[in-house]
Amino acid sequence: MTGSSGSDKFVKLAFENAAVTLKLDQIVALKILRPVVKSGKKYAQIVSSVRAIGLVEAPVVTPDRKKPGMYFLLDGHLRIEALKDLNVNEVECLVSTDDESYTYNKRISRLAAVQEHRMIMRAVDRGVSEDRIAEALGLDVATIRRRFRLLDGICPEAADLLKDTPCPMKVFDILRQMAPMRQVEAADLMIGQGNFSTMFANCVLSATPEKQRVPIAKANPGSPTGAISEQIARMERELASLQSQVKSVEETYGVDNLHLTVAKGYVAKLLSNARVVRWLIQNRQEYLPELQSIAEIEKIGGSREAAE
Repeated sequence: MTGSSGSDKFVKLAFENAAVTLKLDQIVALKILRPVVKSGKKYAQIVSSVRAIGLVEAPVVTPDRKKPGMYFLLDGHLRIEALKDLNVNEVECLVSTDDESYTYNKRISRLAAVQEHRMIMRAVDRGVSEDRIAEALGLDVATIRRRFRLLDGICPEAADLLKDTPCPMKVFDILRQMAPMRQVEAADLMIGQGNFSTMFANCVLSATPEKQRVPIAKANPGSPTGAISEQIARMERELASLQSQVKSVEETYGVDNLHLTVAKGYVAKLLSNARVVRWLIQNRQEYLPELQSIAEIEKIGGSREAAE
């Protein structure tokens, strides 16, 4: 966006307009990767992806002001290492106008399962074979097919709620055993608790009434699922009630804390007056110890720790 005629206010571009092709020995890494990084699954996937389809996201560099022709690497350390291992000597890079690596390396948004599913669907729609996707991601074809069918049996509302959450694939297998409305309730509960584990999803499933489940093969006879379901249902109700109470307290905590602090200060000021203390001793002795204990509180809300 540019300013109007005569205006000196412009939006600063984050990158230069044109990418540059650099030799790898022109790029200076700002951090040293530990040897264990290369033995990890993430690095293996990057190497497989670069080998199969090339570099998808260009590394980000910024010029070294003291050494012309040299560049500092802001983002893409694993990609650069993968290129070195694959004997690639050059790479196309984005040139940043900001030399602060914090911007690129400290705010990482992990790819959610739903987002990954949609990327795979888009790739298949464009004619990319499952074998090639599996090779690019370093996974087997069966896993790719399972991720492709991730949202089969999941209602759109629940899928939309979970699209940006770190929800593992196994949780979607559990959600498929619930009716659509129960899927939405389960998604809301997981988001509210910040818990997307398979164990938590199984607990929600156990607490789901039969009429809100999708008919599946009967469980093993003699299993105590009825009693467990009843206990978990009660636990779920209590958990929801507790969550509501916590939210209510959070809404008024700041104001209540301020009121208590002001009241404590007022009581302390009153007790600093000898005439007030003398009147209490003569007329309301039972009030004096309580007022003194309030005035001596060092920190609002800290009495519990002191008692322990």
